[in-house]
Amino acid sequence: MEGNLEEKLVNKTQNGWINVDTRKKEAIFSFSKNYMDFLNKAKTEREFVVEAKKMADENGYKDISTFEKLNAGDKVYFINRDKSMYLAIIGEENIEKGLHIIGSHIDSPRLDLKPNPLYEDTELAYLKTHYYGGIKKYQWTTIPLSIHGVIVKPNGEKITVNIGEDENDPIFTITDLLPHLAQDQMEKKLKNGIDGEDLNVIIGSIPYQDEKAKEKVKLNILNILNQKYGIVEADLLSSELEIIPAFKARSLGFDCGMVAGYGQDDKVCAYTSLAAMMTLENVKNTAICILSDKEEIGSMGNTGMESHMFDYFISEILNKLEINRPNLLDKVFCYSKMLSSDVDAGFDPIYASVSDKLNAGFLGKGISINKYTGARGKSGASDANAEYVAWVRNILEKNDIRYQIAELGKVDIGGGGTIAYILANKGADVIDCGVPVLSMHAPYEVTSKFDIYSAFEAYKAFWRE
Repeated sequence: MEGNLEEKLVNKTQNGWINVDTRKKEAIFSFSKNYMDFLNKAKTEREFVVEAKKMADENGYKDISTFEKLNAGDKVYFINRDKSMYLAIIGEENIEKGLHIIGSHIDSPRLDLKPNPLYEDTELAYLKTHYYGGIKKYQWTTIPLSIHGVIVKPNGEKITVNIGEDENDPIFTITDLLPHLAQDQMEKKLKNGIDGEDLNVIIGSIPYQDEKAKEKVKLNILNILNQKYGIVEADLLSSELEIIPAFKARSLGFDCGMVAGYGQDDKVCAYTSLAAMMTLENVKNTAICILSDKEEIGSMGNTGMESHMFDYFISEILNKLEINRPNLLDKVFCYSKMLSSDVDAGFDPIYASVSDKLNAGFLGKGISINKYTGARGKSGASDANAEYVAWVRNILEKNDIRYQIAELGKVDIGGGGTIAYILANKGADVIDCGVPVLSMHAPYEVTSKFDIYSAFEAYKAFWRE
């Protein structure tokens, strides 16, 4: 009797792999393989948009500019400066009843090249960098690195760069001090062990055969770049080149139950939401998928969620539905529901002291929901109301989707944020809902394949509600 009462009343979470049948396990592994393949092709925000456009085109989506009028069932997208993307399926319900939005970000912590990056020192050539987002600087030394991005000449010619991913490419790295001579370095605090100005990427060592040249190794590198890309050093002034890990996303563990890869914050949620949208045909409420940029540095700029570009996209939908009028955009947002699909900090038993076990997200227990984020006294938080939490719970439970409700670490340890507050400020109901991650913001992050598939299922269920 007591056992039955406990089963009835006590909230218990269980490892999601338990009782997974063969058919579902095959689906989880197949989906995760597609995810890893995608991640290996889409390591930057620009590359993600390229691959997302391919998926959208193959599934009947078209650029919204090609439509004069929109009707229920139409599939559209808008690409903002090649670095963010919004997709929509027009619903059968009057759009004034609100949108169902899932929003992720596709930028990840990395190293950006400085405007004048190339220099030579003691016959070694380097690129100077400026780190982007919250990183532990020491993690970026002595690992294989690649260079991704674009170089744009004054005449408008755009050159795409991707060096270090192909097995036949060279890779790059940032050196560190040998332990034999690192006595002073080892006395520093961990955050100061490597200075930001020392994150310089070594890129060459062979001098150009010209006795008159002052910096022969630098000249040799410029000659190689000129022959390969047709650029001169000044063209680096108008480039966006990112230094990122050359690691491939791989299955992790003897049981292959996890994924290790760069940029899973937040591409794991971006991919699962994008893949979920590709399964939709007809929806009740207009479904919106946001793939945003610049979240890691505060969502600023015209490709970040703080800009009005997303408002412009929704306004264009209203225009092409031929119903737009003053204040309608505000009304639509006020009646909208959103999942801010960003990752959560997974509980790591090696560093258990920073987490509250009762309120932590665990790998393998399903998608992780954060009612609020912020820091310490909920500073900067978007705090979902109880009614909306219950509404989301109902969707997950009636679709038998595993979930856990968590928060980001102990109260006074630190904190973080997502794009949730931006849509909440427009009036939408928003809650964070994403995949737990180990080693978040590191060059190699870890997720559970079960949680990845749970996110895919959760996002489908939300849009089909």
